[in-house]
Parts: sequence; structure tokens; C-alpha cells
Amino acid sequence: MTNLVLLQARVLDPASGTDARADLVIRDGVIQPAGAPADGLRRIAADNLIAAPGLWDVHVHFRDPGNAFAETRRTGARAAAAGGFTHVVTMPNTNPAGDSVQWVREQIEDNLPVTILPSACITAGRQGRSVADLENLARAGASCFTDDGTMVADDALMRTAMLRARALGKPIMDHAVLPALAKNGVIRDCEIARRYNLPLFPPEAEVEAVRRDIRLCRETGCTLNIQHISTAGAVEAVRAARAEGLPVFAEASPHHLALAAEDIPFDDGNYRMNPPLGNRDDVRAIRQGVLDGTVSLFATDHAPHAAETKAKGFLHAPFGVIGLETAVGVTWRVMVEEEGMSPLAWAARWTTGPAELLGLPAPSLAVGALADLVLIDPSTPWTVRPESFRSLSRNTPFAGWTLRARAVLTVRAGHTTFADPRVSPSEPLASPSP
Repeated sequence: MTNLVLLQARVLDPASGTDARADLVIRDGVIQPAGAPADGLRRIAADNLIAAPGLWDVHVHFRDPGNAFAETRRTGARAAAAGGFTHVVTMPNTNPAGDSVQWVREQIEDNLPVTILPSACITAGRQGRSVADLENLARAGASCFTDDGTMVADDALMRTAMLRARALGKPIMDHAVLPALAKNGVIRDCEIARRYNLPLFPPEAEVEAVRRDIRLCRETGCTLNIQHISTAGAVEAVRAARAEGLPVFAEASPHHLALAAEDIPFDDGNYRMNPPLGNRDDVRAIRQGVLDGTVSLFATDHAPHAAETKAKGFLHAPFGVIGLETAVGVTWRVMVEEEGMSPLAWAARWTTGPAELLGLPAPSLAVGALADLVLIDPSTPWTVRPESFRSLSRNTPFAGWTLRARAVLTVRAGHTTFADPRVSPSEPLASPSP
């Protein structure tokens, strides 16, 4: 169990609205009251560091089972802990697909450095033909339902799934891209698309899908999350839905916040994701959506792939980039440093926002609780070097970027799951004489 004092950390606790400097005392893994004795505990001088609840990511792919060369639950969990995460939602587009009670139970391992809250398929086999056994999947531990990677395009099927999910108190998360409009599009219009004659992805493929999903949300009352939002039109549709009072959420990925199609430098498969990068107006709209609360959570869409598959060029590479170990740095840079977002609101997008979507208690630094927390260095520059990742994969568009914010300590359920060796605790405080 963790026994530690974080001296004069900047404590960010969105659940309580706290943004203040304080000593944070953790004894036997439990957060102690202010002023609690710290004798016998090792200390970290944290006056230049941020302490926040452990981060939650509602959108990760650990490729287990089916593609252990790219990632396993264990390597993915190690990468998540190094990124400051204590809870992740794994996606069911594995092989076999996550549509069985056995699959859900296998995802939930109690000896990993993060807590996995698995999603499960909306449709059997992710085939879009019949609704999966949502009731038994929920009883087994599924936190939500998604066919991520494909949209459930049949309106009647999706309506049925949403009615059943609402009865279970579980959200539906949709990869909102209409296949009939997207066709074989892989990139938004930009110089690289024209240079290499790449098939274009029309923004309407996402916008119309989001509008359809919102309509079904209105009809069913089911909580809905739009995954990896990428277009200005989709942001506006979500803004209107939330103003209407509908239970509609949207997640922004670090790459859609930081990069535009115009930033793709050459024929590089590490910039191919689904939905693709938007144009600069889309990036501005997503950032504004995060700032005003329309987009209430961040999520990485951590999507590992073997290096040889991403080396095939933009047209032939698989969709997806990894993000767990760069998420703090990228989102802090674009939203706090560039957009002026308050650090407390930034922390909320990684903590209370995801928990609200899932209908779970908000993560906090409450006294008496087993510590789930991350310690962040927000100011020391570091360079993204994929070869140092704990993930098995290296497919990132951020290689070589210089970032500032970075997790340096992660504690989950009272146990230290990651510690940057450059942040070394001092010797314990002396115990008082008997």
C-alpha cells in the first residue's frame, strides 16, 4: 500500500470543485484528513506538481483477444498507468468480438494496474443484424455498449438496443459514421489527399450519423455518447441536443484536438484514423465545444497496431493511433496552454465527465477513500519518443513533439502503479519519541 506525503501539491478535485495547495497525506493507501500526522511517511516536494483523481479513459483498444502482437490487456494497462489512468473502458472489436459473458469476464482482471470497465457489443458479433444479449452482458459487468469501429446503421435495430440499454441504466456509445455516406473515404480534403489521390471522407458522414443518433436518443431516453467527434457540424448538433436537455455526451480525442488534415506531412499511415482528422475549422469547433462543456469528456481511442501494418502508407494502413502515454501532455498543451482552459475544468474532462457518462460515482480525493490519484508535472519539457512507450505499439502522430505536462506518479486503489524514477520521495519523517 502507498505511504506518502505530497507536500504543497496543487490539488485539483473536480468532484468537490477544489483547486488549492495542500499537503496530501496517504497512509496505508488511504487519503488522510488535512493536518493528519505524517510521521514515518516518505515525502515528495510537490509544490510544482498537480495532484488529481486518477484519470478515466472511456475508449481504449487492448486487442485482447485476437491481436496480442499489437497490445494485450497487461501491456495496455501498463501504458495506461504510465499515462496517469486508473480506469479504462475497453472496446469489444476484438477477435472474437466482445458479445459474450465470457468475454466480459475475461476483460475484468483484478491484478492489473488499472481497473477495466469493459464495454460490450451492441449487436451480435458486431455484425449489425441482431441486438446482442445486453441483459446478460450487463450482469456480467459490461459498463456500456458499442460496436466501435462500425456504426449500427439500421434505425430500428439501434432503437431496440437503446430501449434495452436504457432499461439497464447503461449508455450506448456510437461510432457515428454512416457507411452509405463515408463509402471508402479515408481522409478529409487537404493537400496530401490531392497529392496522393486518396479517397475523401465527407464530413456529412459523421454529421448525419450524429443527427440520427440524437433523434433516437430523444425517442428512447437512452444515454448516448458520440465517440471521437471530429466535425464542426457534429459539435453543433450535440450542443443543440444538450441545450434541449437530452442525455447526449461527446468525447474529444487528443489527436482530433491537436491536429488537422492540413497538418499531415506526407504519405504517413500514423495519421490515418477513423473518423479522419478534420480541417482547421473542425479543430476550432471541437476545442470550443470542450471549453463550453458541449464536449464533456476526453478519450484517447488508444488503437495499437503493429509497425509493419502502419508502414504501408496512408491508403493501406489500418485506422487508429495510440494515445495513453501522450494524452496528458497533448490535451494539456492544446486546451490549457493554447486555449486557456482552467486546469480544474481540464481535469474534469478526464474524471467527472467520464464517470457521469457511465453513471458511476465521481472520482475524487475524498478523505477516507482508497487513493486513486495521479501526480502531474505540468511544466518540465519532455520529448515524445515512441521507442520508450510501455505499449507494444508505436503508431503515434506525436513522435518528436515537445510537451510539458506528464504523469509522474499513479496510485490505484491505494497501490502505486507507476512512478517516474525522476520523482524520488525523500526519507520518511521521523516518528515522535514514545
